[in-house]
Amino acid sequence: MKRSSPPMSATMSATLRAAGGLPLATTKRTIGESMAKRRIKTLFSAISSAIDGGARAAEQERRAEVAKLRFIEGRAVPRHIAVIMDGNGRWATERHMPRSMGHRAGVEALRRVVQLCDDYHVPMMSVYAFSTENWGRPQDEVDALMGLMWETIRSDVDRLHKNGVRLRHIGRLNGLAPDVQEAIQWMMDLTRENTKLELNVCFNYGGRAEIVDAVRAIVASGVTPETIDEDMISCHLYTRDLPDPDLIIRTGGEMRLSNYLIWQAAYAEYYSSPRLWPDFDHDDFVAALDAFSARKRRFGKTDAQIAQEAQESQNLPPPAQTAQQATGLAEQTSQPYATDGAGASAGAEGSLSGSRAKTAVEGVH
Repeated sequence: MKRSSPPMSATMSATLRAAGGLPLATTKRTIGESMAKRRIKTLFSAISSAIDGGARAAEQERRAEVAKLRFIEGRAVPRHIAVIMDGNGRWATERHMPRSMGHRAGVEALRRVVQLCDDYHVPMMSVYAFSTENWGRPQDEVDALMGLMWETIRSDVDRLHKNGVRLRHIGRLNGLAPDVQEAIQWMMDLTRENTKLELNVCFNYGGRAEIVDAVRAIVASGVTPETIDEDMISCHLYTRDLPDPDLIIRTGGEMRLSNYLIWQAAYAEYYSSPRLWPDFDHDDFVAALDAFSARKRRFGKTDAQIAQEAQESQNLPPPAQTAQQATGLAEQTSQPYATDGAGASAGAEGSLSGSRAKTAVEGVH
C-alpha cells in the first residue's frame, strides 16, 4: 500500500509556492530558515513578556517601599533609629580611666544624639542601655550602672519633659531594684503625653527574652496553634505599639546585633560606625543618615521622583521648595545632610536647642 504524505502546513505550502522551481536542497533551506525565524520571533516575544512582567513586579515592590518612607526636602529620613551604644569601656581603658567613667562619657554622647534626632527630624530613637546579658559583668560595674540610671533619671527627666520628649522603657522590669522600677514608671507617666520625640530605653532587654515572653503570653491566652502568625507575635512583643526601626546604628566597629530587636530589625538598614560611643558626634550621625538614604532601593529613579510618589501615595501636598531645590533634587543623593558646619535645622523654631535635651540612660552594651 502506498503511504500517503503528511498534510503540509499553510506556511510550508506558501514557502514551496514561493520557491517555484528551485532545487530541492534550496527549497529545504528556505523552509528551515523560515521556521527558524518564526521560532526566534516566538522566543523574543516570550522574553519580552517575561521582562515586562519582572519590571511590573519590581515597580510594585519599589512603590510599596516608597510608601513606607518619610521624605524631607526630597531625602529619605528614618522614622525610627535604634542605636547599639558600644565602646564605653574601651573608651575609658584607652584613657587609663575606670570603666564607670566611660559610661558617664556615654551619657553625654546620648544627650548629643537626642538633640541631633530633633535637628534632623527623626521622631523616634531606641537605645540599647542594658542587656539581659550585661548582668554577667563584674558586680561593681553593674552596681555603678544601676546607680547611673537612677542618677540620670533624676537629673534629666525634667528637661526632657519640658522639651516634649516621651520616654518609654522596653524590657523586663522584674529583676531591677524596686527604686529603679519606681523611677522608670515615674518617668513614663510624666512624659506620656509628649509627642515631639520618642525615646525608647531598652534596659534589662534581650531580643530572645522578648520573644520568649511573647510566646508565653500567647500560650497563656489559650489560642490554637494554627491561629498563631507573625501579626499575633508582634502584638505580644514589648514594642507592640511602636514601628519597627528603619535604621540600626552600632558604634565601636562591631558588625552584629547582639540580641537587640532581632524580630523588629528584620528589614532595617544596618550601619556600623568605627567610632566609640562617647566620641560619636554630629558628623558620625550625618554619615549614618547619608548611608541610610543611599541604600534605599530606588530602582533607577531619582529622589525627586520617589518623593513625588510618596506624596501621591499619602495624598499629601508637595513640600515647599526653593527654586534651587526644585531643580536640583535629583543631584542631592550624594550631598551631606548638614546645611552648615553646625548641623541642619539648628535654631529652628520648636528645636530642642534652646535647652539642651538630656537623656535618662547610658549605653553599656
